[in-house]
Amino acid sequence: MAVFDTPQEAFGALRPVCVQLTRAQTVENVARLQAHLAAVSASALQELQEYVLFPLRFALKVPGPKQERLVQSLVQCISSVLAATCVKKQELLQELFSELCTCLSPPSGSGRPAPLSEELKLAVIQALHTLMHSAYGDVILSLYQPSTLPLLGFAVSLLLGLAEHEKAQQIKISALKCLQVLVLQCDCQEHRHLDEDEAQQCGDLFASFLPGISITLSRVITGDIKQGHKPTVSAIRLFYLIVGSVMADAQLARIPKNKEKLPAEQSRISELMVHRGPDWSKSTAEKLSLVLHKMVEFSSVHPHWKVRLELVELVHHVLRNCSQSLVDSFSHLLKALVGLVNDENSEVQSRCNEVLQGIAEQRIVAQNRALADVLSENLHSLATALPRLMNSQDDTGKVSTLSLFLGYLKLLGPKINIVLNSTSHLHRLSKALMQVLELDVTDVKIVEDRRWGCESACRPSGSLQHGVQKGRRQKKYFRFFTEEKVLQLLQQVCRVLGYYGNLYLLVDHFMGLYGESGMYRKQAAMVLNELIAGAAGVGVDVLQEREVSLNTDDLKGSITSILDEYTDQANWYLITSIDTEEISHERSVQHSGLTPRPGACSSILLPSPELHVTTRTMNSNIWQICIQLEGVGCFAAVLGKEFRLLLLSALYPVLEKAGDKTLLISETALGTLVDICEACSYDSLQRLINENSDYLVNGISLNLRQLAHQAHASQVLDTMLRHSDASLLPLVEDVIQDVLSTLDQSYNNQASTFLRVLHSVMAALVQWFGSSCGEKHRQRQAAEWQSRTLSQGQQMVTRQEVERFFLDYVRQKQIAEGNLPDAGDEEADEIPPLAKLEPNDSATEGETSLPSHAQLAKDVMERCIHLLSDGNLRVRLKVLDVLELCVTVLHPHGNHLLPMAHRVWPALVTRLISDDPLAVLRAFKVLCTLAQKCGDFLRQRFSKDVLPKLTSSLLSQAPASARAGPVYNHTLAFKLQLAVLQGLGSLCEKLDMGESDLNKVADACLIYLSAKQPMKLQEAAQSVFLHLMHVDPDSTWLLLNEVCCPHQYEPPHTSLRPVKLSGMGRQRNEFTDNVLLLLERLQQRE
Repeated sequence: MAVFDTPQEAFGALRPVCVQLTRAQTVENVARLQAHLAAVSASALQELQEYVLFPLRFALKVPGPKQERLVQSLVQCISSVLAATCVKKQELLQELFSELCTCLSPPSGSGRPAPLSEELKLAVIQALHTLMHSAYGDVILSLYQPSTLPLLGFAVSLLLGLAEHEKAQQIKISALKCLQVLVLQCDCQEHRHLDEDEAQQCGDLFASFLPGISITLSRVITGDIKQGHKPTVSAIRLFYLIVGSVMADAQLARIPKNKEKLPAEQSRISELMVHRGPDWSKSTAEKLSLVLHKMVEFSSVHPHWKVRLELVELVHHVLRNCSQSLVDSFSHLLKALVGLVNDENSEVQSRCNEVLQGIAEQRIVAQNRALADVLSENLHSLATALPRLMNSQDDTGKVSTLSLFLGYLKLLGPKINIVLNSTSHLHRLSKALMQVLELDVTDVKIVEDRRWGCESACRPSGSLQHGVQKGRRQKKYFRFFTEEKVLQLLQQVCRVLGYYGNLYLLVDHFMGLYGESGMYRKQAAMVLNELIAGAAGVGVDVLQEREVSLNTDDLKGSITSILDEYTDQANWYLITSIDTEEISHERSVQHSGLTPRPGACSSILLPSPELHVTTRTMNSNIWQICIQLEGVGCFAAVLGKEFRLLLLSALYPVLEKAGDKTLLISETALGTLVDICEACSYDSLQRLINENSDYLVNGISLNLRQLAHQAHASQVLDTMLRHSDASLLPLVEDVIQDVLSTLDQSYNNQASTFLRVLHSVMAALVQWFGSSCGEKHRQRQAAEWQSRTLSQGQQMVTRQEVERFFLDYVRQKQIAEGNLPDAGDEEADEIPPLAKLEPNDSATEGETSLPSHAQLAKDVMERCIHLLSDGNLRVRLKVLDVLELCVTVLHPHGNHLLPMAHRVWPALVTRLISDDPLAVLRAFKVLCTLAQKCGDFLRQRFSKDVLPKLTSSLLSQAPASARAGPVYNHTLAFKLQLAVLQGLGSLCEKLDMGESDLNKVADACLIYLSAKQPMKLQEAAQSVFLHLMHVDPDSTWLLLNEVCCPHQYEPPHTSLRPVKLSGMGRQRNEFTDNVLLLLERLQQRE
C-alpha cells in the first residue's frame, strides 16, 4: 500500500474509514482504520491526530453496553495513534486519560476492578503507558495540578487494584510499571528532568496517595511467593521511588510551616491535599517504619536473588534521599543491608559492598548524629543478644549474626567512639566478646602431647623455620562455634574496633578484664592481640579511612604495657603438666620475687596447696600461654624493626617457652620466634639467637644461680642450642662450666635440672660434631681395613704364618677363658687396656690437646660417672641419656674415650644387673653405643660382668613370653627382652666375642626362635643369629642343623663315616620355620 506523506493525501485516505466508524462502531471498521493508519506517515498523522482520534473516542463514549472485543480494538488503535504522535494539548491529554481510565472503572458501588478480560485490561494499561510517554514537554505537568488530583487518584487506585488482585503476572507487572510512569519515576530517559519547584509540587500531590500506595505495595511485596519474582521486584522499585520522592529531605526542608490556601473554587480540592509539615512527616515516618520492617523481613530472605538485589537498592535510595525523615526506619534497613553482605549470590554481595562503601565515602553516618545513635543502639541490642544467639543458632545463623555485628561497626567507622565512650555499651560489647570467644578446654590430648628431649636435635635449623611457617597459628576449639568463618568474623570485629576506636581506652578496658578473672583471661588476650593488629591496620577490612592515623609511639606504648602483663610471673609460669618437677618449678617461680597484683593469681592459674590440678586447668593454662605467645608474634609483626628495642624483654621469655615440654606451647613459641625473625629482618632463627646471645647468656647465667629460675634458664639454653650452630659454643662455654661447677656443689638438690641442661648441650654437640667426626673415623677405619686386605691379598701365606696364626688363636682363647699361667700375668691381664694406654694417652695429650667440644664432653662424662648411682630413678635415666651422647661425641678421640669407659664400667654394670627395668633398658642402650664406639676394649668386661646376667635373664623370661597373650607386647618385660635381643647380636660382632661366649648367646636366643614367642621377639632372635653368622658361621650352621636339618649328607667315599646330625629326620616343630629361614640366609651368604 502507498504511503501518504502529506496531510491532504492522508486526509483523503482516512476520511472514508473515519466516517464509517463514526456511523457504525464495529470491530471490522476499527480494523479497517488501523490498516489505513499503517499507510500514513508519522508527520501527516500528527497533523490529523485529533481527527483520527475523534471516531475512536466517540465509539468509546457511546452509551450502552459494548463488546469487549470492540473496546479492546478501539483502545489498541488509540494506543497505536499515540505511539506515532505527540499530545500537545493539555485538554486532550486529560480527556484521553479520563476516557482510558473509565474503561477500567468498576461497576458503581464495587471496590474491585471491573470484571473485564485480561486482554482488555492489558490493552488499557498499555494505552495509558503510551499516553504518558506521548505527552509533549510541559503538557505532562498539566496532569499534576491540584485540580486534577481526583483524576490522578482515580487512576492510581485502579492500577493499584490491578497490581494487587490480578492473578496474571503480566497485568501485575504492567500495572506497576504504569504507576511508576504516572508518578514521574519512569526508568526511560525520554522525560525531561523536573526542576526543584516542579518536583516539590508533584511531591505535594503524591503525598495524598502515599498511604494507599505504600500499604498496597507492601501487600504485593509480601504476597504469595508463587506470583514470581518480577512483580515483587517492580513493587519494591515503585515503593522506594515514591517514598524517596514524597519523604525526600530536600523537599521536606522547603515545606512552609503553614498550609498554603487555595482559591475558593478549589476548596474541595484543598481538603484532599496534604501539608507535608513536621507533624505529618513524623506521623508518616512512624507508619512507614512498620511497613518497611515488614517488607525488609520478607524480602531479605526471598529465594530469588533479584528481589534481594532490589532490596539493596531500596536501602541505598532511602538512605541517600531520606536520611533525616526516615531515620527511625534505618534500624531495619541497615540490618538488611549489612546482612546481605554475605549473600550467596555474588551480584548481591558486590552491590551491597558498593552501597556500604558509598555510605562511608559520603559520610552519611558521620554527618548524621541521629543515624549514628540508631546504629549504636542496634549494636547494643545485638551485643546483648549475641551470647544467646551464638549458643542457639546453627553455624550459618552465627555467620549472619556476626556479619551484621561487623557491618554496624564498619558503618559507624570513626563514630565508633560514641559506643566506646558509653560505659554500658562498652561493658556489654566486651562481655559479649568474652562469652562468645570462650575456648573448649576439655581436650586431654592437649595436655598429653609432650615434646621429648632429642626430637629436633637432628633437624637442621633452616628446615625448622620453613616447617613452622607452614602452620603458624594453632587451631583453637571454641565452646559455641566450630566454623572457621565465625572466628574470622570475630577477629575482624576486634580489628575494626582497634582501627577506629580509642586504643588506650580499649587496651585499658580489656587489660582490666584480663586481670579481673581467670575465666576471661584467654579471651581478653585474644581480643588484645587483634586490637593491636587492627590499630596497626594489619589485615583489617574497613569501608573508610580513619580520621586520625595512629602514632607509632602510642602503639609501642600499648604493646609494651601488654607485653609486661603477659610476661608477668603470675601469667607466664603456669601449671601445664602433672610432672611434679615442673609443678614445683612453676610454684617456686610464682611465689618468689615480686608478689603478683591482686586478682592475678586466681584459682585457674595457681594450684592449691595440695597440688590438686585438673586436666581442665592445665589445658586452660596451655592455651593462655599459647595465646600470649601468639600476641608477642603479632606485636613483632606490627612494629617491624622497631620491635628490636623490645627484644631485651621479649626474647628470653619466648625462648623459655620454645623449650617447654608441652608440645603445643613449644610449637607456638617457635612460630613466634619465626614471626620475630621476619619482623626484625633476621634471615634465620640461628642469626636471631647468635646476634642476641650476649644478653641471653647473661640472663641464663644469672638465673642458674637462683633456685626458682634454674629450670627456665635450662629451657632457654636448650632452645638456643637446638636452633643454632657450632658458632654459639664459645659464647655459652662459660655458662656450661658454671653449670658443671654448680652441679658439683648440689648433687642432691638440683641434679635433675642441671642434667637437662647438660643433655641439651650434649645433644647439640652430637648434632654439630658427632656426625662429621664419626664419618671421618669410619672412613679412616675403612681405609685401614682396605689397605690391610690388599696387602694380605698381595702376599703369599707361608707355613710359619699359618702355624703362628693357630698358636695365637689358642693363646687368645685361653686368655679369654681366664686360663693364665700365674697370678702375675693374670693381674697384668686384669687391666691390660689402661696399662698399655696410659703412656700413649699422656703422650698424645702432650702432642695435641682435645678440641673444646670433646673436652666439654669429657667433663660432662666425669659428672655422669658420679651420678649413675643416684638414688632417684629419674636422675639415673637422665644420666644414662647424657652418657650415651658423651660417648658419641668422644668417639673420634679413642685415647680419651677408653679410659673414661673403663671408669664408667662398674657403675654401668650395676645399672644393668640390679636396677629398675627402665634403667636396665636405658643402660643396655648405652652399652650398645659404648660397644659400637669402643669395640673389643670391652670384650672381657662384658663377657665376665654382663653376659651371664643377660643370658640367664633371657632364659628365665622365655617361658613367660611364650605363653603370654597380645597384651604382653605392651609390658616393660617384653620391651626389655626385645631390646636385649635386638642389641645382643651387634654386641657380639662389635666386641669380637670368643667361641664360648657365642655359644652362650646362641643357646639363650635359640628358644626365641620358637613359633610360640611373640613375632617381634622371633624377628629379634633371628637378627642375633644373623650377626652370629658374620662372627662364626660354622658354629652357627652346626647349631641350627642340630635343631633342624633339612638335608641328608652322603659321604663322598664309602670309607668315610656317614654324617649324623641331631636335627636329621626330626618331625616339624615350633622351631622349624625360623631355623629353615636362617639356614637359607646362611646358604645365600656363602
